[in-house]
Amino acid sequence: MNILKNPWQTAGAGVVLAVILNVLLGGGGGINGLQIVTWIHVVFGVMWIGLLYYFNFVQVPAVNIALAESDPGPAAINKYVAPRALLYFRWAALLTWLTGLSALAQLGGGIQGIVDAFMLRNGMAVIGMGSWLGTIMLFNVWVLIWPNQQKILGLIPATAEAVARAKVTALNASRINTMLSIPMLMAMTGYMHGLPF
Repeated sequence: MNILKNPWQTAGAGVVLAVILNVLLGGGGGINGLQIVTWIHVVFGVMWIGLLYYFNFVQVPAVNIALAESDPGPAAINKYVAPRALLYFRWAALLTWLTGLSALAQLGGGIQGIVDAFMLRNGMAVIGMGSWLGTIMLFNVWVLIWPNQQKILGLIPATAEAVARAKVTALNASRINTMLSIPMLMAMTGYMHGLPF
């Protein structure tokens, strides 16, 4: 069995490797809940932001070039790649956000940790700012990007005018998320390293 032929098996092997390295590097006391949630949060976050960057820096420019050509045109990307990438994109966004809430609760002693983070108080201001940015980005994914991408890709019926509007809305929301991702990532890593971002 070659685990490199299946991305889920490859990722599972990465989890096993992370546990082994944790034990070898002094984590002999066991792995706590916050570590597990943080690992899951980071993995889903990497998938979410990685796909965000893929869309903005690779797919959108490639589709624009393909639109100018008759062969192959954007059909391959829009029919086969984009729907699958958007599936992982939106669910990774939601799972990143949910695991982030769980981490905030564990960091701050339950619901109070979530409240303190979103109120930017009690030592949770930096990670709270990252949480707010992530929340705005999650909203953009589910409320602005995904419904409009369904029109663009022909997954739901839409007039040519509606598709044209959808392209502008989805692109703008995606570009806003790209912009917000930088301070969001700085806030998250800054908090974990004890730095003001």
